[in-house]
Amino acid sequence: MTRSEPPVVRPKRPWLLRERRGVEPTTSTELFFDLVFIFTITQLAHYLIAHPDWRGAARTALLLALVWFVWIYTAWGTNWLRPDQAPVRALLIALMLGSLLLSAAIPEAFAGAGLVFALVYVTVQVGRTLFALWAVQGQPWLVDGFQKTLPWFTATSLLVALGAVVGGAFQEVLWAAAIVIEVIGLSTGFPVPGLGRSPAERWMVEGGHLAERCQAFILIALGESILVTGSTLAQHLDLTMSGAFVLAFAGSVALWWVYFARSAPAAEEVIARAGERTGALGRLAFNYLHPVMVAGIIVTSAGDERLLREPGAPATTVTVLFTLGGPALFLAGHAAYKAVLWRTLPTGRIVAVVVLLTLMPVCVGLGVPVAACATVAVTIAVIMTDRFGYDRPPDSRPDRPAALRRL
Repeated sequence: MTRSEPPVVRPKRPWLLRERRGVEPTTSTELFFDLVFIFTITQLAHYLIAHPDWRGAARTALLLALVWFVWIYTAWGTNWLRPDQAPVRALLIALMLGSLLLSAAIPEAFAGAGLVFALVYVTVQVGRTLFALWAVQGQPWLVDGFQKTLPWFTATSLLVALGAVVGGAFQEVLWAAAIVIEVIGLSTGFPVPGLGRSPAERWMVEGGHLAERCQAFILIALGESILVTGSTLAQHLDLTMSGAFVLAFAGSVALWWVYFARSAPAAEEVIARAGERTGALGRLAFNYLHPVMVAGIIVTSAGDERLLREPGAPATTVTVLFTLGGPALFLAGHAAYKAVLWRTLPTGRIVAVVVLLTLMPVCVGLGVPVAACATVAVTIAVIMTDRFGYDRPPDSRPDRPAALRRL
């Protein structure tokens, strides 16, 4: 090497880094890590069921956001690190244990278990970032990114811990502030005085892998909703309950169909081919919009539980909000997801959200199954608009790849 040539930079631990040869596969270790979040979604749904008011909904949203940060940043981490290597595998198992403790603390997170939740959250968020900094040494763009995220994660984690210590309404305020600061940090590239920021185009994300990971989480959330309804049915199995279960199951299948039948494979391809836009696109599509869809599934699960508990009762305002509001939230999130990826207006989904919101006051006082039937009918209508091409993005032209043509 001559004096005019720049030094060759090589990672100190290249065996821990993914090689970036096309779409990176989702490993069994990652899927094993995901299993904990079945319990997490169940806990969040049960928390909402036990606190069916606006404060309970707000607290559920705060808990979901914090849990989502744990999961999504781990998914980003394994986008760069190899989960089949022993140190990374050990990290994921440790994070799995931490996530399990977080989930166990959810029912009392705003009471006696708040400090446990916060301390585990701090350990997971800061510990994972420190491990990543150790693993990526010698890879300048990765080191730069993790160096800038560490102060932000530390600050927001300490806010969560402080909120748990003071408790009461201040806990909610501080946890909300931590979430807002986290979102601002990610949106601005985690700027640090003296170091600058980490622009999204330098994140070198493998978009296909991230898309697969988020698809897996949607499956987990939908599976949990079936688990909740199935366990409720097992307690009171009769003809009426079986009919209510079929309705709830049909609703879950309809949401799955909306997400997976046409959009999911094409979305994976769009993200994988986004080039320098992958980081910014992934930030918006996965960090911000997917938790909206997950929230919709959780609210829908709460509505399904009400349907099975009181299949013949008139629908209260809360029941209607759960039964119609959950799918409306899911469809709104998916509409935004499609709009971001394909830069088109998903008219069918927008109309469906408006119809569901309009039906809410109409369904109050009617039978709970009537509200459930209305929800299933509207969601099926969205599926049909996809099937017959009324809500297809412009990328579905015949000269596009096969996955896009299926939209």
